[in-house]
Amino acid sequence: MFGHSFKLFNLFGFEVSIDLSWIFIAVLVTWSLAAGFFPYLYPHLPAKTYWVMGVIGSLGLFLSVIFHEFSHSVVARRLGLPMKGITLFIFGGVAQMGDEPASAKVEFFMAIAGPISSLVLGGIFYLLYVQGAAAGWSLPVNGVIRYLAYINVVLAVFNLLPAFPLDGGRVLRSILWGAWDDLRRATRVSAAVGSAFGFGLIALGILQLISGNFIAGLWWFLIGMFIRGAAQMSYQQLLVRNALAGEPVRNFMHPHPVTAPGSITLEHLVKDYIYKYHFKMFPVMDNSHLLGCITTRQVKEVPRERWSQETIRELVSPCSEENTISPETDAVQALALINRTGNSRLLVVEGNQLVGILTLRDLMKFLSLKVELEQ
Repeated sequence: MFGHSFKLFNLFGFEVSIDLSWIFIAVLVTWSLAAGFFPYLYPHLPAKTYWVMGVIGSLGLFLSVIFHEFSHSVVARRLGLPMKGITLFIFGGVAQMGDEPASAKVEFFMAIAGPISSLVLGGIFYLLYVQGAAAGWSLPVNGVIRYLAYINVVLAVFNLLPAFPLDGGRVLRSILWGAWDDLRRATRVSAAVGSAFGFGLIALGILQLISGNFIAGLWWFLIGMFIRGAAQMSYQQLLVRNALAGEPVRNFMHPHPVTAPGSITLEHLVKDYIYKYHFKMFPVMDNSHLLGCITTRQVKEVPRERWSQETIRELVSPCSEENTISPETDAVQALALINRTGNSRLLVVEGNQLVGILTLRDLMKFLSLKVELEQ
């Protein structure tokens, strides 16, 4: 679901990250507020004031989304569901689960926690707005507070739409799951409803654009595209989990991988290994001892004229949790590691011994065959 993201901070044991797509949405929100929303509600203010209000309002939305997703994470953790952290991305955020909920009950309470927290926060901002109006606070200050009350209610109502993977869609899935005792069927139906909602929002956005309402039309169109794509992706992710769950890495790995001795030069590695076998990563051995691995990315960082002088032992990446995995590890966890690190090849290590290589291509071949035969 995500592109490139980077960590912002830790919040009560949860890692909060931001996807690069949030930069786009932050600019769009700020522009929408400064150029449309605030000038419409509070005319005749200086343009600079509108932009300051827009930036603060965008920051308030950012913090509101964190609060919303944090509520999901806290409830999920209390119900025994492992949570990896919170990632903010285009059109909101997501509390990253380590696995699917254990039961329909767990999913229901985890999903409903977010909208309830947004309604509570919206109520707090509304009371603050009423207090500010009575106390005579400045119009720009109270205007931003009013917006934050409004946007948190919108955030709650929008997330309650029965469009998977929004919170309302997860509530719908939990109800269907409880009724049918079939997670896959419940997910398929919920994802179909979510996809239909997304298509409807896309159509609404196009109508708004045709009628000349550019800002509203752009928002509805982009949100519809996101919901439709996310619904389809969520169902596909469940199929992948079901197909790979319980399958150990040992079943997919290459038990006799091509290895490179640490004593050879980079030039030797390129000519006799990379160009010959077409791999982007090679285990590096010193006799029977595993030193680590070397990648084409590391080779590229060395100037071409030094390839004949430097040995690969000088560049080898030592074994770590980022590039190694146990042969008994579940394939779902292996795929998650590949997605998180971007490494398409992993060293399969048992103790201190290299026993194989796991590649993303092998996982995908097995997945394709299993889905074709069993779905």
